[in-house]
Amino acid sequence: MAFKERVFSGVQPTGNLHLGNYLGAIVKFVALQERYDCIYCVVDMHAITVWQDPAELKRSIREVTAAFIACGIDPKKHIVFNQSQVAEHAELAWIFNCVARLGWLNRMTQFKEKTGKDRENASVGLYAYPNLMAADILVYLATHVPVGEDQKQHVELARDIAQKFNNDFAPAIASLGLGPAFFPQPEPLIQGPATRVMSLRDGTKKMSKSDPSDYSRINLTDDADAIAQKVRKAKTDPNPLPHDEKGLESRPEADNLVGIFAALASRTKADVLTEFGGAQFSNFKAALVDLSVDRLGPIGAEMKRLVQDPAHIDSVLADGSARAQAIAAENMRYVKDIVGFVRR
Repeated sequence: MAFKERVFSGVQPTGNLHLGNYLGAIVKFVALQERYDCIYCVVDMHAITVWQDPAELKRSIREVTAAFIACGIDPKKHIVFNQSQVAEHAELAWIFNCVARLGWLNRMTQFKEKTGKDRENASVGLYAYPNLMAADILVYLATHVPVGEDQKQHVELARDIAQKFNNDFAPAIASLGLGPAFFPQPEPLIQGPATRVMSLRDGTKKMSKSDPSDYSRINLTDDADAIAQKVRKAKTDPNPLPHDEKGLESRPEADNLVGIFAALASRTKADVLTEFGGAQFSNFKAALVDLSVDRLGPIGAEMKRLVQDPAHIDSVLADGSARAQAIAAENMRYVKDIVGFVRR
């Protein structure tokens, strides 16, 4: 069966979106709109695998939605919604809990990293999170999933679950005239070299909203003055910029700033070093300030405007959820017939 090409991806509403989220994910979401039907989801059910303050969660869901729109995702041409408004995600996740094997989940490295030695105290939701992620993708029969390296293992699990479901229920799928397979094998879309944005205070650590210093990150809601100040104060070393990428190898802060410039300008690091190699950081930072303010200033201003109109954001989510549910509900009806449930 030829599956219609469709992209699905989700972003957790954990507040304070920053430059790393923008360059690592949202820029790619915007680009994919030109080539695919896209479904972009604020995955609020994933967010509660660790405790969330309810008022803060609401604010964060709206903020991520505002970021999607401000960065250039078109919620009329594509679908933007929050996961909890489409109950079929949870329904399919339960069926996948019964298809996936414990051994598969025990191999998931992210659970081990997030829980460390305190595994007994983690929520069941955090452990079974990859099954819900598989349901997010497959309830839309999505064929492509833009992910970072850290989520690639979860897409591979979604493929395993799809394969096992198709095998386990092959006779039922065939008897309903649905061809040799009901679920597609979703492909991870890792587009070009991943932009790994590091802290502006320490080039060896990822940019993170949990860093106590606000100067470690550029938030998408920062205004032009804040962006300029943070770039000027970003940690550097005393040497001029090198002429080639090899010269960045033992200089994490220089590598990070050159990488940010390259990503914002849609250029390669080599290209940026051809222009700025031999220059002092003061000159390079001045150019990076101009570029960052030019690219990010309008996004921050638009996000602020949107966040001040929660009724508008809620209407975007309601419309997106209704359109997402129309697709998900039809697929779930088939799933229930395949599994052997009796339904209305």
